[in-house]
Amino acid sequence: MILLLPLLLKAQQNQVNVFLGTSGDHGQLSPAASYPFSMLDVGPQTYPNTHTGYEYKAKRFLGFTHGRLEGVGCMGSGGNLLIKPFIGNANCTLVKKSESGSPGYYAVAFRDGITTRFTLKNKSAVEEYHFPKTKHGFLIDLSHALMNGFRAEQHQATPGSISGWIESGTTCRVGAYRIYYALTFDQPVQFTDSTAHSFTLSANSSEVTIRLAFSSLSTADAQAAIIKQPFENVKLQSAAAWNQVLSSIRVSGDPAETRLFYSLLYRTMLAPFEISSHTYSGWSIWDNYKTALPLLSLIQPSRYQDIVASIAALYPAGKKNWATQHEPSNTVRTEHAIVVLLDAYRKGYRVDFAAIRDSLLKETGRLDYSKPDKALESSYDTWAMAQILSILHEDSLSKVYLNKAAGWKTYWNKDFKDLSKPDVDDLNARHMYQGTIWQYRWFAPFDVKGLIEQCGGEAAYLQQLDAFFAGDYYNAANEPDIQVPYLYDGTSQPWKSQNIIRKYARDTVIQYYYDDNYRGINPTIDRVYNNRPDGFVNSMDDDMGAMSAWYVLAGIGISPACVGWPVYYLHVPLFKNITIRHFHIRVVGQGRYIRSVSLDGKLLGRNWITQQEIMQGGSLVIAASTIPNKDFGSKNQWITQLNN
Repeated sequence: MILLLPLLLKAQQNQVNVFLGTSGDHGQLSPAASYPFSMLDVGPQTYPNTHTGYEYKAKRFLGFTHGRLEGVGCMGSGGNLLIKPFIGNANCTLVKKSESGSPGYYAVAFRDGITTRFTLKNKSAVEEYHFPKTKHGFLIDLSHALMNGFRAEQHQATPGSISGWIESGTTCRVGAYRIYYALTFDQPVQFTDSTAHSFTLSANSSEVTIRLAFSSLSTADAQAAIIKQPFENVKLQSAAAWNQVLSSIRVSGDPAETRLFYSLLYRTMLAPFEISSHTYSGWSIWDNYKTALPLLSLIQPSRYQDIVASIAALYPAGKKNWATQHEPSNTVRTEHAIVVLLDAYRKGYRVDFAAIRDSLLKETGRLDYSKPDKALESSYDTWAMAQILSILHEDSLSKVYLNKAAGWKTYWNKDFKDLSKPDVDDLNARHMYQGTIWQYRWFAPFDVKGLIEQCGGEAAYLQQLDAFFAGDYYNAANEPDIQVPYLYDGTSQPWKSQNIIRKYARDTVIQYYYDDNYRGINPTIDRVYNNRPDGFVNSMDDDMGAMSAWYVLAGIGISPACVGWPVYYLHVPLFKNITIRHFHIRVVGQGRYIRSVSLDGKLLGRNWITQQEIMQGGSLVIAASTIPNKDFGSKNQWITQLNN
């Protein structure tokens, strides 16, 4: 077994297609050479480009940039420190001839004879450039940033190096971050021209290696981080690091589906960024708290403890919903961090709530109830605050916040109960964010029992859920209703969730919502997830692993029942055999419906499982069927209610 393990890991790393989701508005991803949870990556800058600076179909390359957030909106952010190799005319445009990539590696050749390849380890990259034997050099632009987000920079240049700091605007230009960098050349170069923020350099050698490192601390720290090892050694170490994290889940089944699975699992482990030892930054919590963070809590427990501690550390410093003006790395937003902390605590992670109690209360006091969607989301955070106060044995104050959280019903009755109004299917109706009344009306994850009552009882609730999916109102391309496929699990008809999860994970479906205003006239008809450059359904951003993680969770057969509770609903996985660290799942039979489940040889008379049961290891056997077993999961239900 010990001899076979490296081969197994290599096979998993080779399953990843880094070009998935890199064309158009189909994921907004990049094939950049990357390292697990690193703030530094190296990737191509093309014209035209997408949110990450790269378009798969583009032929014109403007150079190579460093650091980006994957799959986020507002035309992206990052893309710092542009390096453009050239022959003869420094203004020439590189034209793609061929390219390849894998986790930790990217290479491309150009029509003019230049070849390039990149790899990295931690926060340090090795970049190799090969030129024909003609006049050649580099243009280095320190002011380059996606979305024209450059703010300021300072640098110091010597004959063999450039170092300094760059400050850029974050996603949507809400805040700013500063990165320190150090760049060295292995071969002599000559500075031939410069402007305020750029350099033109000539090189004599046909082989030029650039070594570059990022830091959130200081230029000296970046200089110390530069890797001096040969390219191939660093490439092997990067591949080994990716193999290690990808092997936290092992699946076997259909080869094409396996490749898709690992390509998406890869995307869930690019962020947040480990900016220094045990400290993380680079948040997009509003996007990925329902999927990617719960997934990391299962598959990266040691790292996740550090992530949780880093989220908690935001509070004493004055956490904002979006990025501040003084971020240590590129970042987006942190709404629902309070829910994430509660979730982590109940899953066994250490959270010192007493130390940040006052900051949590201040944030809860600033919650926004001004719009229908915000009112429901703020009620969720208020419920989480009530739970934390109960953990701190402040029962009287906990009841105050619990009563305020119960106010979600008032907002729901006002805006979400009546589905006869003409705007219920308009995106951004009533000033909501990226969702419709139909899609947001299901957002009471902490009180699904109360939601059922608001709908008029279980029969009416089921009828309305059925109408939601039958009418193709579900938007698999965005987060507002991402949890709705799980909502049958808390009813007498959990088999419907089993069907719907499989449908949106693997079947061809109809998706109507492809712009910011209304239900499109001509729908997209396709799978939601495909292993190709236009890999995500039209208009879908991956949002730092949020949407990829939905598929990964579907693939392994578990779905977070409610972030804030350590419980997962069960459904039939996409693979016959799955290992999540020390927990083994095996599927017997065919079909998308659960006939029965056994845990460690004993029948499990419920359609849910806890974090503790998964983390302690064991064996789960799911018997699948092509027809629903309407008895399984209809008793011993797990359902949230306000006071539980």
